[in-house]
Amino acid sequence: MQAMTRPLTRRSGLSRVLYEARREWTAYLFLSPGLILFAVFTVFSVGFSFYLSFHQWNILEPQKPFVGMQNYRELLHDRYFLGAIVNTLYFAAVSVPVTMAIGLLVALMLNTQIRFRGLFRTLYYLPGVTSLVVAAIIWKWVFSGDYGLLNYYLLKLHIIDKPILWLSDRNLAMPAVITVSVWQGVGFHMVVYLAALQSIPQEIYDAAKVDGASAFRRLIYITVPLLRPTMFFQFVVAMIGSLQVFGQILLMTGGGPIRRTTTVAFYLYQKAFRDFEMGYAAAIAYCLFAMMIVFTIIYWRLAYREIEY
Repeated sequence: MQAMTRPLTRRSGLSRVLYEARREWTAYLFLSPGLILFAVFTVFSVGFSFYLSFHQWNILEPQKPFVGMQNYRELLHDRYFLGAIVNTLYFAAVSVPVTMAIGLLVALMLNTQIRFRGLFRTLYYLPGVTSLVVAAIIWKWVFSGDYGLLNYYLLKLHIIDKPILWLSDRNLAMPAVITVSVWQGVGFHMVVYLAALQSIPQEIYDAAKVDGASAFRRLIYITVPLLRPTMFFQFVVAMIGSLQVFGQILLMTGGGPIRRTTTVAFYLYQKAFRDFEMGYAAAIAYCLFAMMIVFTIIYWRLAYREIEY
């Protein structure tokens, strides 16, 4: 008897959905432009790029044969791609924790009762809303080896004897790019941390003070554990952004010197729009996506636990 009623229940549920859709057709009409854009530029694009990754798809060649997993196998032996992975992991391993730590430190300072607190919050957040192109051009001038502002003051203070080619030195180019990313990312992390700090009940801190807990112990045993969900969100967002770093590389170093700042996203760009190998570039994109998933899962398993008050 139950087996006979299941199809009826399923059909009645579908009929109910269709009935609600017909009744609320105006809502779907207003949603349709956004849904169409999402379907064309997101759903279709993702699906078509996955299709491209199994083809030798050069936009200059008329023949675009199916090659199966060949693009992915070639990636395993592509020393430029493997080098780009190392550079990307280096960038992420330094920029993400440094940006999160500085953002937390600034948020803790600006969460206290100080004068001009609103002004300081605005000033710290300004780099986050600055155009990436503008920021990259300004910092490229700061790091310029010929007339850069950083070399000028270091020479004036007699810290260095001759100008340093920050963006042309293979050991200094990536730290320079990381500096720009940290400078631009601190403001976003600060705002999110501030929102999380202000949501922590004050009664918990009051009880800890009564028990004699110092400010440092309150930070370690109250603030940081209660900020863990926020830190998880911050880490995922920052890691995704770091693995996709592209604009700073393109505008400041162009992937050099000797590919020391070539990241996965920049290498993808080169393969797609310089070599026109769209299939190979699509395979790189899905490898990058797999890296993001792996890091998110690892951090989820290690750091995300239920918080109890």
